[in-house]
Amino acid sequence: MGACPEITAWRPRIEGIDEVFHAHFADHVYPMHTHDAWTLLLVDEGMVRYDLDRHEHGAPSSVVTLLPPHVPHNGDAATPGGFRKRVLYLNTAQIDADLVGRAVDRPVLRDPRLRLRVDQLHRTLERPGDELEAQSRLALVSERLAGHLRDEVAAAPQVPDRRVAYELRDLLDEHFVEGLTLREAADRLHTHHAHLVRAFSREFGLAPHQYLTGRRVDLARRLLLGGMRAPEVATSVGFYDQSHFSRHFKRVVGTSPGRYARTGSADHRRRSSAPRTNAA
Repeated sequence: MGACPEITAWRPRIEGIDEVFHAHFADHVYPMHTHDAWTLLLVDEGMVRYDLDRHEHGAPSSVVTLLPPHVPHNGDAATPGGFRKRVLYLNTAQIDADLVGRAVDRPVLRDPRLRLRVDQLHRTLERPGDELEAQSRLALVSERLAGHLRDEVAAAPQVPDRRVAYELRDLLDEHFVEGLTLREAADRLHTHHAHLVRAFSREFGLAPHQYLTGRRVDLARRLLLGGMRAPEVATSVGFYDQSHFSRHFKRVVGTSPGRYARTGSADHRRRSSAPRTNAA
């Protein structure tokens, strides 16, 4: 009897990703099958062997694998002990359909930067509330995938666009509490998602989601010092929940919201300002 597989799957609140699938299989063998989405695969342990369009391929831990929709493939472990993998099923709108043929010919992408970006996207998707960060990371991943299939990765231009950067900052300033999706921003500014992220990051030295978080934390500090309780502050400034708020607040400010609020209390200020006497 085979070992019980470890599986986690969910559908994130991110347009463009149909499903996230994390699994550890010791002896599972996938039969020939298809998906109606792009399959973006990372293997973290072991190695996967698979056939795609009657050609055999391997997916070690050092590469990114992209399988096109509606093309039959199978899969099984190529190493003892099975394999651990993470998969994103990307909506067909994320990558142009005319690139399916190229993905069939070369599903294995040897690109350390791309692998890092996909890994970061997975980690972001595990944290509810960080949707703008996930959308931004997805935009850059999708652009790089398409660049590989078009042989345009090395030639991707880094063109400054100050107008777009400042207009996006204005939008984030207007909507930082309720939030703004990357698609909404791109539609309003009539530009591509990935260009929006790159232009903003190049101009201001931080990503749009980092700027948004900073605005929320700044408002949270004022509300905490004004006497509002931390759970109320979390929802008032746009964080997903108390845990989401506390994690980002501590990362930015260096202390928890509760401890920060206590430093602003009248009692704490009296104790801090009281004269100190030396012991005899």
